[in-house]
Formats: sequence, C-alpha cells, structure tokens
Amino acid sequence: MSQAEFAVWNCQLVTLAGPARPRTGAEMREIGVIPDGGFLVRDGRIAAAGKRAEIERLAGGAEVIDAGGRVVLPGFVDAHTHPVFAGNRADEYEQRAAGATYAEIAARGGGIRSTVRRTREATDAELTHAARRYRNWFLRGGTTTVEAKSGYGLSLDAELKMLRVIRQVGCEGSVRYVPTFLGAHEVPDEYRGRAEEYAALVIHEMLPRVPAEYCDIFCEPNVFPQETARAILRAAKGRGLGIRMHADQFSADYGSLVAAEIGAVTADHLESSTDTGLRALEAAGVMPVLLPASVYALGLSRYPAARRMIEMGMPVVLATDFNPGSSPTASMPMVLSLASTHLKMTPAEAITAATVNAAYSLGRGGEIGSLEPGKLADFVIHDAADYREIAYFFGRETAREVYIGGERKAIT
Repeated sequence: MSQAEFAVWNCQLVTLAGPARPRTGAEMREIGVIPDGGFLVRDGRIAAAGKRAEIERLAGGAEVIDAGGRVVLPGFVDAHTHPVFAGNRADEYEQRAAGATYAEIAARGGGIRSTVRRTREATDAELTHAARRYRNWFLRGGTTTVEAKSGYGLSLDAELKMLRVIRQVGCEGSVRYVPTFLGAHEVPDEYRGRAEEYAALVIHEMLPRVPAEYCDIFCEPNVFPQETARAILRAAKGRGLGIRMHADQFSADYGSLVAAEIGAVTADHLESSTDTGLRALEAAGVMPVLLPASVYALGLSRYPAARRMIEMGMPVVLATDFNPGSSPTASMPMVLSLASTHLKMTPAEAITAATVNAAYSLGRGGEIGSLEPGKLADFVIHDAADYREIAYFFGRETAREVYIGGERKAIT
C-alpha cells in the first residue's frame, strides 16, 4: 500500500510524543498512550495524531486503515546489530550447552574468528541473500530501522564487502540501515600476537576508505586494550565518524571510561560497569545501549544495571545485538520481555528505550522513533490490545502490519 494520504484509527495509539531529545528518568514511562486513537499520514509523514474523533474530522475522503482495536507503535529502532555474516554458529551453541564457555570456544579458534573465516569466503551475492533473510526477521518483530555493523571481515576488502551488502540491503526500501564500521571487532588469525600492527591497518588503510556513519570497537584487555582503542577511535573521530563502543561486557569500567573520555555517542553492553563507569558516562553524555539478549543467550547471570542508570538520569537504549554467536535473535519483542524480567524496566520504559531513545542514539530522533506531526510514518500495527502485552506474551512476534515512510511492507 502506498498513497499520498490515509488515516489509521480504532487503536491504542502509543505516540512517544514528548520533548525533542532522548527521554530520561520518569519521562521514560510517559509514552503518550491515546485510547481509541488515530493519526493521519500525508506524503509519508505523520500529519496529525490524536483521538479518533479528531482524526475523523481531519481525514475527509482519505482511505482509512481500521486497526481493529490493536496497538499501534512507532517502528522499533534496533541500535546495535551485526546483520551481515556467512554461516552460523549452531555448533558452538551446542558446545556451550555441554559446558564450554564462550571464552574457551574463542581460544580454540571459534567465536568471532570462525565467522570471519566464513564471511571472507562468501561472495557479495551470498551475503546479500543471507542478510535479506535476516531483514525479514527484523520486520516480523516490528523493527523498521537497524544499526548495522561490519566486523566479520577484518581485512580491507572483506570489510568493504560487508559495507556494500549493508548499503545494498538498506537501499531496497524494506528496513532502514545505518552503517557502522567495526573493523576493530577482533584481531584476525593472520595478526595473532601482532594486535598493534592490525590496529595500524585499521587506522591507515581501512578508516580512510570505509563508507560508514559510525565506528565501533570491542574494547577489552585481551582484544583491543584502552590505549589501542583510543588511537583507533581518535582516528575515526578525525574522519568525521561518530563513535559507538562495545564496553564493559566482561571487564568493569574498562571500556566505559574510554567512551567517556573520547566522547562516544553510545557505550554498549555495560554488564560489568560499576558506578564509577556509569558516572563517567553520564557526565560525558554517552548513551547506554543495553543488550540483555546476549546475556541470556550466553547463559550468564550478570545483566546491566538498568534501574541504576534510569535513576541516574541516563537515556537508556535497548537493542538486540543480533549476531551469529552471542545473540542470535532479531526479535525486539523478546528484548522487551528480557528488559522487564531481568533489567526490571517497566514495559513503557522498555518501549521508550527501543524507539525514541534508540532513534536519538543514531542521530535520527528528529525523523523517527515517535508518531508526531512532521516525522516519518514508520509505524507497526501489533497483534495486541495493550502495549504491555508485547513483552508479556513473550516468544511471539507481534507485528501484524509494518509501514515505513507510509508504505506497507510485506512480512514474509
């Protein structure tokens, strides 16, 4: 469906209307619920939103979509994903079930490096075919914008190949993709024991050529230590890239302090952060991106301190961390459920974190993340009567109809 003007009504409308910035503290529970709501779409953007009676007066002869009493939300914005890769790591999933740890598997040549080997061997066409499949998974969960990282190439040619695929899949009009260069995801096999040489390759050969909006790095003592991370991230900032960081997944305050010092846009994971790291991030205005599905999938028990972050006034973001190893899910509804059960976020706080706050973390808060006049008509009709049901009935994909820029997308 694509037309210049149409109306949607007979829904529990969740607008996320509010101040033009990320939401913090008590604001994260204020999600703009309008019972028996509706909105008018004109030329792919929200023209008006409010009570159904108001929209009926404005709609005139516009075509009407009757939502049947269901929930309508802004499309989810997944602000941390790894959606381009070859093969999968189901074998490692089985090994972990038998007692092997993620670190033990990586030390044997598995983990990220195993996906790197497969991704390097794959053609553009093979990677594109797989990425389209995963794109459909995002749509099924109601996700309309995805931050898409490279990082399974770890050579100039392979990283450029991944970013080409990200661009191709994102240009096909189904899901919006925001490209992030993650060349410093791991030290590849051919540079084992020579991490500084690989960092120099990232700085001098990769960064000048990568077509991306952001640069990310996995900052851990046994991967890219602090001094190396600083050098790569300063070079990236010098080339105009925004900074996102894998921080404090395993080591307390290790990456978060670098993120604060460098002025990163986001610090992602933060499972091991203490108040020291969190205070530094808050003071520097770094947004926390929490990834509870990766904790769950690895069978770990230390989740990030979301309640503490919200109490501190930090604008929390939720994302799937979709990847073949530590978080093989593209389901934002599942992440919302984990956020309530394990992070103790209310359903409203979780929805804020997965929509408007995530949009601001990607520099797109003025265009997406809420259903307000002037913003793009990225919205989802969910198979639920109350927004809380999306997290409550876990393990199901709730998206019934997905619209991006006012155009209905096929869910396959």
